[in-house]
Amino acid sequence: MKITNLAITTAVTVFISTVSIASLAESSVDELAKRVERMQQEMDVLKQQLKNSASKEEVEVIKQDVATAGEWLQPDTLIHMSGYADVGYTDTESADGSFNVGTFSPIFHFQYRDIVMLEAELEIEVGDDGETETALEYLTIDWFMNDYMTLVGGKFLSPVGQFRQNLHPSWINKLPSAPPGFGHDGAAPVSDVGFQLRGGFPIGSVRTNYALYVSNGPELVAEMEEEDGEIEFELDGVEAEGFGSDNDGEKVVGGRLGLIPFAGFELGISAASGQATVTSIHGGDSSLLGGERARDYDVIGADFNWQYKAFNLRGEYVETEVGADTGSGTAASNGATWDTWYTQGSYRLYQSKWELVGRYTDFDSPHNTQDQQQWALGVNYLFTNNFIGKFSYEFNDGQTGSDADDDRFLFQMAYGF
Repeated sequence: MKITNLAITTAVTVFISTVSIASLAESSVDELAKRVERMQQEMDVLKQQLKNSASKEEVEVIKQDVATAGEWLQPDTLIHMSGYADVGYTDTESADGSFNVGTFSPIFHFQYRDIVMLEAELEIEVGDDGETETALEYLTIDWFMNDYMTLVGGKFLSPVGQFRQNLHPSWINKLPSAPPGFGHDGAAPVSDVGFQLRGGFPIGSVRTNYALYVSNGPELVAEMEEEDGEIEFELDGVEAEGFGSDNDGEKVVGGRLGLIPFAGFELGISAASGQATVTSIHGGDSSLLGGERARDYDVIGADFNWQYKAFNLRGEYVETEVGADTGSGTAASNGATWDTWYTQGSYRLYQSKWELVGRYTDFDSPHNTQDQQQWALGVNYLFTNNFIGKFSYEFNDGQTGSDADDDRFLFQMAYGF
């Protein structure tokens, strides 16, 4: 009996074990099949991703494209455009009044970090005959060497004095015209082509700024006169507007030093020296020139500016002297001197947009027809800080019958952007 029970028990155990093993084996196979299926699916996904992915060379090209495109978005590069424009009306004593377009002068800046900057200004004008004239006012590449020094190369506005380099834009100038002698063919140089060092540094509590330059320098114009069958020459003018080549090979060096002892006041002194040669004859045949010798060329200047609340007072003096050439040159003649000075005061009426301005100028040249004393009185309305309307009247005193003697009324709207 015991043997029978034992056999039955053993048989039952074997059967149960067999069934369990079979069940377990069947479960493992199903699980394994599922895992294989998932792996196959993942493999298909990887194959698709690999198929869609770029090659190593393609990735490098993409990286370069991204880097190139990103240059324009990086703050390392700065592109800026500014400038000014003006329109107006002029009524001169001896001529009919005319509406006019003054200038459109866009200024471009392209700066890379704090290392280098390209700066250029175009000057676009509509002439009396309706023709549009375009000129390059200046173009420089500025290398910021350190906090106190910048090397400027190219065509730049003359650093002699203040009016030409800082005040001549129409939306900054408080009157519609330049002081006599500070325009083209005046006593003050306009621009130069060369190199200059600019910057500023403190001396104790006094702040300073400076500019030192070397340039091609000006060229001289002679005037031919015939009297009693004899031809004589005299100096007619100094062309100091940045020549792109140095025809006489004579360089000019100069600069300006500004002192700011306290806020709102600046005192500056300027000087330039070198040599210049007659290269053209006004009203004559310039090809006749031969054997011209270089003449001494010297400029001195001084300027000041005082700002106290709504009141501003400024002044400037410039003298240009050209030496004599009494040698064997065709246009040999005595030397000549041009000098001019002005003082200008302005006052913005309290809590209003109206401004009063007055300026006195005295310009002396070697030619009586160009000498001029001028009182200019004006009223301005400042629509905004960079949009101004100007009304002015000039009382001019010059040689009778010359343009320098004509009084005139001027209206101008100027916009800086």
